[in-house]
Amino acid sequence: VSFVFMGFCTYICVMLEKIIPYITVILASGFKYALGPVTGKVFSLSNWEIIILMIIGMSLTVVLLTTLVGDFFYGFLKRTLFKNRKTFSPKTRNIVRVWNKRGLIGISFLTPILFSPVGGALIAISFGESKKKIILYMFLSACFWAPITVFFMDQIISFVHSLVQHQG
Repeated sequence: VSFVFMGFCTYICVMLEKIIPYITVILASGFKYALGPVTGKVFSLSNWEIIILMIIGMSLTVVLLTTLVGDFFYGFLKRTLFKNRKTFSPKTRNIVRVWNKRGLIGISFLTPILFSPVGGALIAISFGESKKKIILYMFLSACFWAPITVFFMDQIISFVHSLVQHQG
C-alpha cells in the first residue's frame, strides 16, 4: 500500500511540474498579454508552446468576461472604481474614436498591445456588441499577435544576452 501511495505522490509531483508553467503563462497572458512570452521564457518553454498558451490565456479571459462574469464585473466596476470618473477623458475619447472608426475589429486588434485582454473585453461589452462576435474577434486578434509578440520578445532577449556577454 505504501508503494502505491508513493508512486501516486510521485506521479502528482511530476504532473504539477509540467502543468504549473502552462497555467502560469495562461494566467499571465489573460491578465496582460505581453507577460505571456516573458513568463514562458522564464519556464524555458518553446515558442510554439508560448504562442498556444497565450492564445488560450486571452481567449479564456474573454470568454469568462463575456459569458460568465462580464455583466456583473462591468457593473461592479461602474459602481466602485469608475463612480466619480469623468465620462469623457482623453483615454475614453480615443477608445470611442477607435470604436467609431473601426468598431469591434479595431478594439479587438488593439486589445493585446494597448488594452490588455480584460480591458479590451470590458470595452467591447460596454459598447453592447454580441458575445459571439467579441469572442471570435478577440480570438483572431490573439492568433495574430501571439507569434509577433513571442518573436519580438525573442529579439529583445537575444539583444540583452549579447550585451551581457560583450561586457563579461
